[in-house]
Amino acid sequence: MRAVWLREFGGPEMLVPGPAPDPVPGPGQVLIDVVHVNITFVETLFRATGFGPFSAPLPVIPGNGVGGVIGAVGPDVDPGLVGRRVVTSTGGSGAYAEQVVVDVTAPVPVPDGLPLDEAVAVLADGRTALMLTEAAGLRASDRVLVEAAAGGVGSLLVQLAAGAGTRVVGLAGGARKVALLPGWGAQVAVDYREPGWTDRVRTAVGGVDVVFDGVGGTVGRAAFELLDPGGRMLSFGLASGEWVDIGEETAAERGVTLIRPTPTPQQLRAYTERALAEAAAGRLRAVIGQRFPLERAADAHAAIGSRATVGKTLLDLR
Repeated sequence: MRAVWLREFGGPEMLVPGPAPDPVPGPGQVLIDVVHVNITFVETLFRATGFGPFSAPLPVIPGNGVGGVIGAVGPDVDPGLVGRRVVTSTGGSGAYAEQVVVDVTAPVPVPDGLPLDEAVAVLADGRTALMLTEAAGLRASDRVLVEAAAGGVGSLLVQLAAGAGTRVVGLAGGARKVALLPGWGAQVAVDYREPGWTDRVRTAVGGVDVVFDGVGGTVGRAAFELLDPGGRMLSFGLASGEWVDIGEETAAERGVTLIRPTPTPQQLRAYTERALAEAAAGRLRAVIGQRFPLERAADAHAAIGSRATVGKTLLDLR
């Protein structure tokens, strides 16, 4: 089968297309013919340095999320599953390939009427956005600041926060991205690359009650300073390359709560199922900003690294 290999950590050029053995499902497993691959920002960090929530010895086929069709099953698995459209995580590696084998309990069925590309686009980002908004306990009176609001998770957070009746401030880098935010529900759109962006937020809404921090670093710290007493801060990304450095004691001094959800595998699956259902009902709209064929995985990573991407980046195999 076709695949993309990572043999050395480094730049996007380290992602090299090449053949790989055809996988065969064993007992308790299913084989998925991959149609779309979901690329996440953390995969670019793993490619560059080996950093990330999953570890794998090199060489490795990277990637952790796919959408496709079950093409074969193990000897003890119901053959009636063949042909079912599903999305699934792969356990941290193996996704940049034409086929993957996973445990039969891993795939999540895609609701009828939901295109497969939209389903894989909300596989990781949709469940994350739902988990964060639920953990934040959003109220209609809240003023909500969403960092990296033009990204995969951020664009969904804007939609969910707006749907909860809150006043949404979307933060993005660059005029092109900022211009998109009102269309997703942001009442205020601000470019964090421009000097004095925090002043513009204060002029528009005063302080804020909730920060969804997808950038980290100095931007995340500046957003923390915008929180009024009683505010909540939830971090979901590190687009700056580092998590925001705020301790519990510092937050407590300002009356701010740092919320760090720690879902169980069962809860993650439930969030995934909910995200797919919301997308199928049209209440959650995946923003697919760019697509690349499998062989151009390096170009996809380069685009993400350049901060030029909007929403979700997919690899299309079929």
